[in-house]
Amino acid sequence: MRYPRRLPRPRTLRARLTVGLVVLLAVSCAAVGLAAVVELNGFLTQRLDQQLEQVGARFPQSLEHGGKLPDDHDGDEHGDDRRQATGTFGARLVDGKVTNAAVVRPGGIENVIGELTGRDRKQLTAVDTDGQAHTVELAPLDDYRVYAAQGLDGDVLIVGLPLEPVQAAVHRLELVAGIVFGLALAATGVIGALWVRWSLRPLSRVAATAARVSELPLASGEVIMPSRAPEADPHSEVGRVAAAFNRMLGHVEDALTKRHASEERLRSFAADASHELRTPVASVRGHAELALLHPGPVPPAVTRALGRIAAESSRMGEMVDDLLLLARLDAGRPLERLPVDLTHLVLDAVTDARAAGPDHRWTMELPEDPVTVTGDAHRLHQVLGNLLANARLHTPAGTKVTVSLETDGAVARLQVHDDGPGVPEEVQPGVFERFTRAEHRRRTDASGGGAGLGLAIVAAVVEAHGGSVGLESRPGSTTFTVRLPLGDVSTG
Repeated sequence: MRYPRRLPRPRTLRARLTVGLVVLLAVSCAAVGLAAVVELNGFLTQRLDQQLEQVGARFPQSLEHGGKLPDDHDGDEHGDDRRQATGTFGARLVDGKVTNAAVVRPGGIENVIGELTGRDRKQLTAVDTDGQAHTVELAPLDDYRVYAAQGLDGDVLIVGLPLEPVQAAVHRLELVAGIVFGLALAATGVIGALWVRWSLRPLSRVAATAARVSELPLASGEVIMPSRAPEADPHSEVGRVAAAFNRMLGHVEDALTKRHASEERLRSFAADASHELRTPVASVRGHAELALLHPGPVPPAVTRALGRIAAESSRMGEMVDDLLLLARLDAGRPLERLPVDLTHLVLDAVTDARAAGPDHRWTMELPEDPVTVTGDAHRLHQVLGNLLANARLHTPAGTKVTVSLETDGAVARLQVHDDGPGVPEEVQPGVFERFTRAEHRRRTDASGGGAGLGLAIVAAVVEAHGGSVGLESRPGSTTFTVRLPLGDVSTG
C-alpha cells in the first residue's frame, strides 16, 4: 500500500515566515471572496424575487386564454408576452397536475409543456403558495426562481424568472476575485520574501559568524576569533540575539586567551624543566655506573642499589627526552624535510623489535616498490618503534604482530596489528593523550611500563608530518593505522 507523499515543509525561518504570511493572506482573501460571493448572490436573488412580485400572476393567467389576457385585465389583443421579460416562465396547475407551461422567447410565447420531465412536474407541484419565492431546476430551462399563487378558478398559477443572470454575475465575481487575489498572493509572496529577508539580515549575519566560529580549531593553541556580528536594533528580538551572541563570543575569547596563556606557561615549564633535568640525571647515571666499575669489594646490596639507580636514571633520562621532544613539537619546531624510505624503516624497526621481544611472532607485509615520504627519518623511526614497543609490552608472549605498508592514492598507510587482548574500551578515546595508561594492562605478566608518553609522541610526530593516526581495537584484534602524505607537506 502506497501512502501519499507529504508536501515538503519549509526549513528556514525565512521560508516559514513567508509561507505563513502567504497562507494567512490566502485565508483572508478566501474569506473576503466567499463573503462577497454570498452577499452578491443574496442581493441579486432578492432583486429577482422583487421582480417576481412585480410580475405577479399576469403571465400564467394568460395561459388560461391561449396566451391572451381576459378583458377585465387588459384589452390588448396580442396577449401578455409584450409586457413580460424574455425568459419569463409560467405554469398552471389544476388538481395538482401541470396543465399549461410556457416561456417567453424573443419571438413570442413558446409552449414547453411537452418538454417537462416527471421530475420537473413534481418540483412544480411541490411549490408552496406561501407568498415566498422558491428555486427549481427545470430540465429544458435550467434554474428558475418561481412564485406560486392561487388562481381565480381554483387553480395554482406559477410564474418564474431565470437565475442565469444572477449566476453569471456571481461566476464573474468569482473569476475576477480569483484573478485579483491570485495576483495579490503572488505579489505578496515575492514582496514578503524580500521583506522578511531584509528584516532577518542581522540574524543571517549572526548565523554566518557562528558558522565561522564553529570551523575554528578551538581544542588547543591560540585562537583568533572572527569579527563580531553586526549590532541591530536592541529593542528587536534579532538585535537582542546579536547582542547576546557577541557577549558570548567575548567570554569565549577571554577564556581561550587565558587557556592559551596557561598552555604556553605549561609548555615553557616542561621544556625548561626537561632541559634542566638532563644534566643532573646524566650525572646521577654516570656516578652510578662509575661506582659499579669500582675494583674493590662492594657488598651485594650496594651493587643492587647502584644497578637500580643506573636503570632508573636511564629510564628518567628517556622520559626527559620524550618531554623535551613534545615541548619542541608543541612549540612548532621544524623537523627535517628529507626523503624517507618507509620500507627500509619498517625492516629496521621490525628487526629491532625481534631482538627486544623474541617471544612474539613478528611478520611484515610490504609492497614490491619502495614507499617514500618526505619527513624526518629519525622521528618516523621513533613512531614505528613506539608502536612496536607498545604491542610488545602490552600483549602476552606468543602474540602475532603484523606490520603492513601500502599506498592509498596520495597517502602512505602504515598499520601495526596484533591479536592480543585489545585496548580497554574506556581507554581508547584518550589513548593518544599524554600520560594515558590503562588501569589493567593488556599483558597480565607485564610489570612497570612507560610513563604514557609513547603514543602521545606518535600522534605529535605524525601530525607534524601532516598525517593522522587512529586506533581500532577489540578483544583479539588491535590495529594502529598511520597515514602520511606522499607529497611534500610543510610543517608550518
